Amino acid sequence: MEVKIDTEYIKLDQLLKFSGLADTGGIAKEVIQNGEVLVNGEVETRRGKKIRKEDVVEFRGEKVVVK
Repeated sequence: MEVKIDTEYIKLDQLLKFSGLADTGGIAKEVIQNGEVLVNGEVETRRGKKIRKEDVVEFRGEKVVVK
């Protein structure tokens, strides 16, 4: 799945909500802190991690590419 952003970056928790991978911010926070989210192939536990264009976020078998 591709997600287009018009800004320099989007925070990881916001991306999970925006893309529909997490229903709420609370769920996004929880799954990030539990180490369930990969950014560019590595576990990321910071919900405020800046996700930039061309980054790949993976969660529960779903991949999101930021454009």
